[in-house]
Amino acid sequence: MPENRDVHVIVRAYNEATTLERVLDELVAAGYSVLVVDDGSRDGTSTIAARHAVRVVRHPVNLGPGAALQTGLEAALADGARRLATFDADGQHQLHDLAACLAALDAGAADVVFGSRFLRPGDRRSIPWPRRLLLRGSVVVNALLTGHWMTDAHCGLRAMTRQAAARIHLRERGFAYASELVAEVRRHRLRLVEVPVTVRYTDYSLRKGQTGWNAVNILLDYLTHKVLR
Repeated sequence: MPENRDVHVIVRAYNEATTLERVLDELVAAGYSVLVVDDGSRDGTSTIAARHAVRVVRHPVNLGPGAALQTGLEAALADGARRLATFDADGQHQLHDLAACLAALDAGAADVVFGSRFLRPGDRRSIPWPRRLLLRGSVVVNALLTGHWMTDAHCGLRAMTRQAAARIHLRERGFAYASELVAEVRRHRLRLVEVPVTVRYTDYSLRKGQTGWNAVNILLDYLTHKVLR
């Protein structure tokens, strides 16, 4: 699919040897230019990535998802990406949802597109209720922190233009980056839309996901960094 070659898909991976093979197989087969950011993995993540026709950038130590995303954005821009997307390494996302995000971007009404698990009733019901409760709470917190109301700021499936990516600079290394990303979009007056996506939850992805206590840590981390800046 030559039309997909100008889309650079950033896959952040930290100890994702269990699922990375299938994710990369799907993305490469669909014709995307794939950039794997191995965030200091201690398993076979880099070995698996090296077996595929993808670019691999590796952090020598684990720096966190925000740092990995910033590394991915910079590397994709240096490679000449015209459109950029992010896609989780744990197997939660689906190719047709990635295509929907890119279609919304190509429609010309947005600079940044976020996938949302809360726009369709069926997608909402597919989220395990503890995770659903946590995510709904994060919507309120994110709105208070950024001044921008969204239905799902923490979905890892996103797309953006080259011009938008060049303006975004993330300083938050940890999971608080998601709120900072929205704040950056708002600060630069970038146009943002959300599109419905379906997330495939497995025992593995739920173990890798956020806990309630970690959500509190994210809030404190974000607020601390805002005060110190």
